[in-house]
Amino acid sequence: MIALDFTTVLLLGGAALLAGFIDAIAGGGGLLTVPALMLAGLDPVAAIATNKAQGAAGALSSTYAFARAGRIDRKIGAPVAIAAALAGIAGALSVTLLSRAMLQAAAPLLLIAIALYFLAAPKLGDEDARARMSLGAFAMTIVPIVGFSDGLFGPGAGSFYVIGFIALLGFGIVKATAHTKLANAASNVGGLALYAATGAVVWPVGLAMALFAFLGAQIGAILAMRAGARLIRPMLVVISCAMAIRLMADPANPIRHAIAGLLGR
Repeated sequence: MIALDFTTVLLLGGAALLAGFIDAIAGGGGLLTVPALMLAGLDPVAAIATNKAQGAAGALSSTYAFARAGRIDRKIGAPVAIAAALAGIAGALSVTLLSRAMLQAAAPLLLIAIALYFLAAPKLGDEDARARMSLGAFAMTIVPIVGFSDGLFGPGAGSFYVIGFIALLGFGIVKATAHTKLANAASNVGGLALYAATGAVVWPVGLAMALFAFLGAQIGAILAMRAGARLIRPMLVVISCAMAIRLMADPANPIRHAIAGLLGR
């Protein structure tokens, strides 16, 4: 098992604190913690698996904060959480079976589309609107797709959940964010359970980061509820763009190779 010194674990905790804060508002904290874990010496699989520990803790923390404030409807949350958890397990199971090339190519484009959606929707706010899909259909289609990608790939799941809740179920932005945290928590816990069963999680590091992520998520959730759309909307735009750029910068991303080919490099 890899052994890290106290200073390195403390720095990873700081990254998890910031990631938990960001995740509670807009998602995308894994873009900080996964590279940080790899820089600390963990191999990619161990980094992704260990990141699920802090991701699950942060999502559970923000879910608790939103639920305590009465922002989560149990009748809506229950089917969404069950579908997300099962899909997260399925995604984690598929890590070694499926190529990530399609997700690596599609995720940045979808994230850019999400950023443009929030920029171009001037009336987007905290009030609910008309639903375009029933809860049952949403829980059986959209949630499993996003939950599966969360278990398999990770980045962008929070943004995808939020856009689904807003565009398809008509939720206001704070309500959508609250239920997104519940879905995120469920798919993260499902993925973490699978990774834990395979022994891929570095628990001393994961638990230390989980504590910091829990604290960061509490702060982020409180600010999200107080500021509402004024905070969540711009952060979703910024984080979605940042995730898209970060993913396209990955040397393994097919989009980067395609652009390089067009430029003759």
